[in-house]
Amino acid sequence: MSDLLDRLNEVNDVEIKSVFDESFNEFGVVHSGYDLSELITYMENETEIPAEGNVYVPSVEAMELTHVAATIKSVIYGGMPIQIGYCNGRNSTYNGFEYHKCSELNIAVNDMMLVLGNRYDIKNCHYNNDDAKVFFVPKGTMIEMYDTTLHLSPLKVCDEGFRAVVVLAEGTNTPLATKEKKQRDDILTNLANRNMEDQDTEVELLLARNKWVVAHPDRKPLIDQGAYPGIIGENKELFY
Repeated sequence: MSDLLDRLNEVNDVEIKSVFDESFNEFGVVHSGYDLSELITYMENETEIPAEGNVYVPSVEAMELTHVAATIKSVIYGGMPIQIGYCNGRNSTYNGFEYHKCSELNIAVNDMMLVLGNRYDIKNCHYNNDDAKVFFVPKGTMIEMYDTTLHLSPLKVCDEGFRAVVVLAEGTNTPLATKEKKQRDDILTNLANRNMEDQDTEVELLLARNKWVVAHPDRKPLIDQGAYPGIIGENKELFY
């Protein structure tokens, strides 16, 4: 791990730390002592890394029926309903962030990086990319990101790309129902007729169930989905 982390810091102009560094404590925690072999084996044998971009699947029944899934639900989520899916891809940029009102678990099936920030640094629906921190997640590591932590998909550290298990509260990242969309749009209409600085504008970021997103204006796929174009600063790419 040390050699790869050193290499990543050599070729990038931002500092990259390990999730085992104490600076990660601001954003989450590393969980150990869990047998993750069932999930990792499934990911390696049954999922693919796309040739371009990322693929995200919120819920996979086979993963949710593993023994460790029941333990994660009971111990880490306190018995609350969860979903287990995955995100695989070749992403190398950080130009968008999301947050949920629950913790998110990621299991690194292979080495990867995460770019993290704090939700409270979003001001009037805008976030400065320079405030984000980059962390290296070694293969086989399970991390929890707190509900105050901004994040998005992992970033690759090799040509193959990355595979990551994603655990969230049940229903997260699924489309808003028609009634939910209407309630959001009604609030947005009311806000448009008032002084935005005096209002709770979080609704501007609501993109899906339990999913609030802010994107760089250049990140067309997210903008096309309806993400708020509120990232300030460079559209950054990380190298390996």
